Amino acid sequence: MKLSSMLICSLMLLHCAVLNAAEHKVVNKLYSEKGEAGEQVITRQEDGNYSASLKMSWNNRVVTVNETLQVDAKGVPIAFSASGTSAFGAPIAEQFSLIDGVARWSGNKDEGMLQTGEQRFYVPTDEAGAASHVLMKALLASPTRSVDLFPGGTARLDALKTVTVSNGSNSKEVTLYAISGLAFNPSFGWFDKDGHYFAQDFSGFMRVIRDGFSLDNFAELTKIQKQAENDYLADIAKHLSHSYSNVLLQGGSVVDVLERKVLRNTDVLLQDGKIMAVASGLTAPAGAKVLDARGKTIIPGLWDMHGHLSKNDGLLNIAAGVTSVRDIGNSHDNIMEIASLFNSDQLIGNRVYRAGFFDKQSEYSAGLSVNSLQEAHEKIDWFADNGYLQIKIYSSIDPTWVKPIAEHAHRRGMRLSGHVPAFMTARQAVEQGFDEIQHVNMLFLNFLAGTEVDTRTQLRFSLLGEKAGSLDLASKPVTDFIKLLADKQIVVDPTVATFRSLLLGQNKKVDPEFAAIADHLPPGVVRQLKGASMDVTPELQPVYQKSADAMLKMVKKLYDAGVPIVPGTDHIAGFTLHRELELYALAGIPPLDVLRIASYEPARLVGAAYHSGSVDVGKDADLLLINGDPSTNMADIRKVAMVFKGKHYYKPDELYPVLGVTPFTSPVAFKP
Repeated sequence: MKLSSMLICSLMLLHCAVLNAAEHKVVNKLYSEKGEAGEQVITRQEDGNYSASLKMSWNNRVVTVNETLQVDAKGVPIAFSASGTSAFGAPIAEQFSLIDGVARWSGNKDEGMLQTGEQRFYVPTDEAGAASHVLMKALLASPTRSVDLFPGGTARLDALKTVTVSNGSNSKEVTLYAISGLAFNPSFGWFDKDGHYFAQDFSGFMRVIRDGFSLDNFAELTKIQKQAENDYLADIAKHLSHSYSNVLLQGGSVVDVLERKVLRNTDVLLQDGKIMAVASGLTAPAGAKVLDARGKTIIPGLWDMHGHLSKNDGLLNIAAGVTSVRDIGNSHDNIMEIASLFNSDQLIGNRVYRAGFFDKQSEYSAGLSVNSLQEAHEKIDWFADNGYLQIKIYSSIDPTWVKPIAEHAHRRGMRLSGHVPAFMTARQAVEQGFDEIQHVNMLFLNFLAGTEVDTRTQLRFSLLGEKAGSLDLASKPVTDFIKLLADKQIVVDPTVATFRSLLLGQNKKVDPEFAAIADHLPPGVVRQLKGASMDVTPELQPVYQKSADAMLKMVKKLYDAGVPIVPGTDHIAGFTLHRELELYALAGIPPLDVLRIASYEPARLVGAAYHSGSVDVGKDADLLLINGDPSTNMADIRKVAMVFKGKHYYKPDELYPVLGVTPFTSPVAFKP
């Protein structure tokens, strides 16, 4: 889910284009791992105004946008409108006007008015590409390569590298630019000298290349783009990663997640990336850095067990105290590069644990797809041979394949998890060999969909919203199913925060799962967190709220029954995990157990508990200093004052401003 929202935002900001000069028409093609994934058409009319359309599809999500844009004699937008459908079905409807210096905008996400005599460009929340094209032209024409924006902020452009790309008789000089000021990190993309978008790699998930040039040209450009991204992030690491030989944290409250207790007034000694001692009254070694931890809490580094990592996620995760992530589905080249850069600390980022992913080829399939059971076995062998820890399968897998897939994965020493395939129940998936289930909706669909409903469609979301709240969680079928999960120790990765975002979003309101932190986030990010994701009528909103509440009740029932739970996000890195943990506490799970679920249980599941997951002597120095006490108030999990990951430490008050985020707590410093 995170990939989809970030991808749409990036595509809107950096439109992908091919110019037909005779027709004043711009056309682009988008490609996913499955092949062509969409098309965009931008037309410049004779009067200088624009119309545009976008259709983009992936993983059973379809975005359609139609846009009109009117500009003045200087090329400044003075009227804009967009309509269409978002990825999860909510309607898109947005307008903007600039008349006599008064700007007005209104849409399903927000509305506002601003009077100004300065030249500004409107950045829509949803568009088909014309507005982004006009903004790019303005940035290229600006002497400072910067443009002020409506509703606020400033976009900045940096030229990084120019190359000539050739494909047969086609040849084009293109430049890699970084556009910043619109989200957490800059967006990197290739443009020609006229400012038309040429190519971009979205972390291997989606690719764009101009018509007339092949995807073979893409490899050369991708290599340069990745290096530019790496150089940008490596420079941040150079200045904001801090190494140490010895650190003594004095007088803190240490959370012992194994014994589920808090050790008050306790010292922790770290040496060369390891925990050397946990006791009271420790003496600092000569030359050690000493920090007064009184009034603060020391906890193990957090784990996110449902990530789809990009390199930009590293900063968000570390600033939030997420020191380890299980990537649950990615392109091999992308995740291998990320793992190498993060695990070696060349870039600031979490430790990486890899799960392999595949689906069966269909119109609904996602990511890497296979066409036969034999091919599925070959993929399992390939993932095992390349060091992946487990296999995740998806909704188009033939139900008759599940048992042989599970048996083969188990023979190779790998666990099997995933979405429950369509026309199969979660109970059947467990009986056929699942070791873990992704997403809380799959548990509800065991009762709401059965084997008759095609859950590859968006029914897997709408059925949850419309019916989960009316499911009797105390009934014998539900109780028996949960007992089965407990007896077999089937792990559940609920991603409940992300599903609540999906169900509870309302027009012109900030996503309630992020409302508590909205004031800390960049304005452009907050705008994208507003509005409904699904097309929920007003009369159904109380029904969807009841279903969102039922998800928390389900999580508590799983916990009470002894079903293993691991926290995951599948959305914005770092911040979503904080909310996931807060929701577990709100569901009634004791905070100390929530902290164990966030640290030791994931480490145990991936076989890393011998060196990670708790504040114990001999383990990796992956731990957090919290300016509060999440053992009593889980909301304090956001107040991360310092993050240790192995041989380095990081200060969120330094990292967050780089991302445009206001820190959540005051800085801490070592004693002089």
